[in-house]
Amino acid sequence: MVEKRIKETSDLSYLTLLVLALMGLIIGGLVGLVDTVFGRVLIDLTAIRDKNPWYWLPFLSVAGLTIVYLYQTIGAKSAKGMGLVFQVGFEEEDTIPKRLIPMVIVTTWLTHLFGGSAGREGVAVQLGATVAHWFNRFFHFPNKSRIFLLTGMAAGFAGLYQTPMASVLFALEVLVIGNLELGALVPMTIASFTASLTSHTLGLEKFSHTLARTVSLTPTVFIQLLILGLVFGLAGNLFAYLLAWCKQLQAQLFPNPYRRIFLLGLLLSLLFLLLYQGRYSGLGTNLIAASFSGGKIYAYDWLLKLLLTVITLAAGFQGGEVTPLFAIGSSLGVLLASLFHLPIAFVAALGYISVFGSATNTYLAPILIGGEVFGYQNLPAYFIVSTFAYIVNRKHSIYTLQKISVRS
Repeated sequence: MVEKRIKETSDLSYLTLLVLALMGLIIGGLVGLVDTVFGRVLIDLTAIRDKNPWYWLPFLSVAGLTIVYLYQTIGAKSAKGMGLVFQVGFEEEDTIPKRLIPMVIVTTWLTHLFGGSAGREGVAVQLGATVAHWFNRFFHFPNKSRIFLLTGMAAGFAGLYQTPMASVLFALEVLVIGNLELGALVPMTIASFTASLTSHTLGLEKFSHTLARTVSLTPTVFIQLLILGLVFGLAGNLFAYLLAWCKQLQAQLFPNPYRRIFLLGLLLSLLFLLLYQGRYSGLGTNLIAASFSGGKIYAYDWLLKLLLTVITLAAGFQGGEVTPLFAIGSSLGVLLASLFHLPIAFVAALGYISVFGSATNTYLAPILIGGEVFGYQNLPAYFIVSTFAYIVNRKHSIYTLQKISVRS
């Protein structure tokens, strides 16, 4: 079935490709705008929380009850979140309700304002997918639903992180491991670059840190990179495994979603306050910044960020996983740099990309993230580490509906 789709989309006429290119431009502009509003408000809310953590962190459980109430009463299918995006991609669902956009934005803002440890990429990808998929009703060509969905996913990721090439590869890779839907490349590429440019022009910040040193690829360094890739891969695998396990366990212990999110919200509030008053709340951008600026990174930062993010998301709070994965990887990289006698920022960058790759079961996207965020001078190192991180994990993923392509 997958092979048939690839052949169908590769036979699209030039006129259809021209129309798709125009739609990519429109979708990219719209998604970039929505990403900017979402991202800038999220940054402002984070600053408000960080300024007075005692005003907000104790009430995380109240925010959780509000989130559950909203999804229970008006959320409908949008409560499935990324799961719904995957189901539409596999043609198990036909539509993504437009209400998903305000629902996921508001509930993610609540999670971050009150200190939950979560990301934002899941929101951006859902926003992009919803906007783009709405347009497919106006067209009639093979595999139109999948093409528009992938276009929106790429635009959503690119608008938020401003890594357009990596965003295209992420959307291509993430639905089905081992299958790239290359027929969607034209609208995906245009939408991705347009969304990235739009959000940048409108003032949404991008994290980037050009590495000062280029590490020579000697046999010793190659072995070090191999080992680092395996370690980072295990960290990403651990995150994905614990997230799935914790969701299942918490659902069994607290089948009532209100009780689950309230009790776990109380526990999280206590932990966040005791652990440096919110150091592990929110996206984890504080840990990322410290990793690359010489700030204080504790040996246990990566593990506490991992565990608290898992508990937050498993409890039912909203957000994503990718930015916390970046934080986990970069802070773990700082710890490992001294053991391998390699530059700290260099190993932090390797952890940044490869923990994400392992947890999402993506291979090409992390390599391009390395180039777009840290510069291309160490591209061979990104390639080697991402390769060995990727082979560690093919079973567990933060996206539970992700499929593996089986070829005869």
